[in-house]
Amino acid sequence: MQGRVAVVTGSGGGIGRAIALRLACEGCDIGVFDINEAAARATADLVRALGRNAAVAVGNVAQREDVSRGAEYFGQTLGPINILVNNAGILRTAPFLETTDAQWRETFGVNLDGTFYFCQAILPGMIERRRGAVVNMSSWVGKKGVPNHAAYSASKFAVIGLTQSIAGEVAGLGVRVNAVCPGIIVDTQMRVDAEMSNQRQGLPDVTERVRAIPLGRPGVPDDIARVVAFLASDEADYMTGQAINITGGLWT
Repeated sequence: MQGRVAVVTGSGGGIGRAIALRLACEGCDIGVFDINEAAARATADLVRALGRNAAVAVGNVAQREDVSRGAEYFGQTLGPINILVNNAGILRTAPFLETTDAQWRETFGVNLDGTFYFCQAILPGMIERRRGAVVNMSSWVGKKGVPNHAAYSASKFAVIGLTQSIAGEVAGLGVRVNAVCPGIIVDTQMRVDAEMSNQRQGLPDVTERVRAIPLGRPGVPDDIARVVAFLASDEADYMTGQAINITGGLWT
């Protein structure tokens, strides 16, 4: 992937940062898109330390104007975009009957609308060049609904449907679109926030849930980054429309 340009949303930390750094190690220049400017600039500095170019755009993926502005800036600064990773996401847990309109709309706005907006912004260039790879972030609960995750689970099911639909449309135009479905991932702010929410609701903590993972440990951001890098590379040239589980065997 030497010299290719990859845009990674939500890459100010956690899984997104790990993906950005992995792609940089593989030779990509990185467009860092995040709502947190300080975090985004920290990721960009790490990318540059690896000898690759980086550009930062600050915005909310749930706002089409922010997405359009960011995509245009990355194209002007880094060049044609070869890889798009729609990683930005939020997790709000609550019993279904206590889920508010605001929680529902915010979850879908970031997890689904953000993916929709970035795909619409960047796919035309890929199609024009007849080359590109998109990787969307779903979840294992995008394949199996679990209690207290109604909004999150529904949004991640929708990401898989969107991935499969787009993949079928653009496969003949040289663009591949896949999704990844992480399981229990630690060492991220999302997990910290989720654990606090789960504790308030009396749900099992991560230590208890890890007992159900056949490989005996939770995932870490690098576990996801390696699979994303594979899907974005020429090694996966015959793969599109897939939703790959990365769960340590928790969900097969």
